[in-house]
Amino acid sequence: MASQPNLSHLRSIFAISIVHLSVLSLFLLVPIVLASSNGLSEDTEFLHSEILRDEAVARLTELGKVSDSEEFLVRTFQSQASVRAENLIRRWMEDAGLQTWIDQMGNVHGRCEGLYPNEKALLIGSHLDTVIDAGMFDGALGILTALSALKVLNIKGTLGKLKRPVEVIAFSDEEGVRFQSTFLGSAAIAGVLPVSTLHVHDKSGVTVQGALRNNSIDITEDNLLQLKYDPESVWGYVELHIEQGPVLETAGLPLGLVKGIAGQTRLKVTVKGTQGHAGTVPMKMRQDPMAASAELILLLESLCKRPEDYLFYDGHCTSSEVQSLAGSLVCTVGEISTWPSASNVIPGQVTFTVDIRALDDLGREAIIYELSNRMYQICDKRSVLCLIERKHDANAVVCDSELSSKLNSAAYAAVKRLSGENPDNVPILMSGAGHDAMAMSRLTKVAMLFVRCRGGVSHSPAEHVSENDVWAAGVAVLAFLETLM
Repeated sequence: MASQPNLSHLRSIFAISIVHLSVLSLFLLVPIVLASSNGLSEDTEFLHSEILRDEAVARLTELGKVSDSEEFLVRTFQSQASVRAENLIRRWMEDAGLQTWIDQMGNVHGRCEGLYPNEKALLIGSHLDTVIDAGMFDGALGILTALSALKVLNIKGTLGKLKRPVEVIAFSDEEGVRFQSTFLGSAAIAGVLPVSTLHVHDKSGVTVQGALRNNSIDITEDNLLQLKYDPESVWGYVELHIEQGPVLETAGLPLGLVKGIAGQTRLKVTVKGTQGHAGTVPMKMRQDPMAASAELILLLESLCKRPEDYLFYDGHCTSSEVQSLAGSLVCTVGEISTWPSASNVIPGQVTFTVDIRALDDLGREAIIYELSNRMYQICDKRSVLCLIERKHDANAVVCDSELSSKLNSAAYAAVKRLSGENPDNVPILMSGAGHDAMAMSRLTKVAMLFVRCRGGVSHSPAEHVSENDVWAAGVAVLAFLETLM
């Protein structure tokens, strides 16, 4: 016959259980309280902060230390540091459950085939190279955010449930620092990189082809052409990038949707006058290219600040183009050089560069037309010669409406989940900077998402994205990927 339970013993067990339950409740409550105090929603346990925030930030920091200089961050195309970065990124791709390879332009690829390998693939990417004395978020954030989101899917066991292949590409060159030729990696994938680029050389005389061969990558003109992806195999391209401007910070929001990337023209202006002694040539008899150049630069500033005061509605410009310029036109003089450069000499020649960007290509052309005409008039009036050369042109890119809509919804959901509140609409921004999406738009439809950066500072060690904004970016990419299931 079974013995009767001891009632006092049962009471003790019940009391202890109540204490344990209270302690457990306290531990469960603490993260919720902390999340609320930080302006985060109460469902943070579903937001994978340990991967999308903590690990992503740690990896950004680790990658930010991979540099060709001990004093500052710099990784240029196929440098020793870039090769180390390639291997590091490849390891993180494999950690996310992706199949990896490095192509013959040094791009690092990580791919999962999903449920239907024959479906068109979604490409996600950004660049692993940097400018000189760079920040650690430009380019790298877009790569690592995508890998973090895919790693979450892999851990959840849903990576293989994606209805189309997803491929992350860390492009080998976007900044163009070493060879002064931007988009080497993405342009090769898009099939728009001229084969002649292989023979462009750096300041040390090393060619693009030579730099690749120094790292055991055998690239020829024939297999460069083979790097191009078949447009029929690609569904679209998405890129996440720091804003590099102050709009999101002013709006108080971590994410913004990009409506398009400004077209760009670079001019080289050479003004030739008469060289002379600074102290002996009377002012009225001078043909001074420096003074003329100063007037030309001020003309550029005035025209680009108030294009409506200079442009006329004729065959070169319409009212709609003038209106579009008002919100997107920016013009900059970046370099100035004189010959000879001496304090006691009137220079014989001045050369300066002009960078003109606008979202409307016809409007940009109208600005160049008007600027050139007025520059020639000023030079004629001052009796100096003026030569204007177009050194670079890139058409504006308009982001795809379908992809952008999905990305916008994902960004909205991310901000809502992290804040616990319904935000205003996600800001719609224009990109004044060039991105790999410009090259990839020649292959497929593109969309972009911007992430807030402190002070709008980029291309600088002061470049900074907060940990929670890295988290928001990761949640948005994850939400976007989940729409593919």
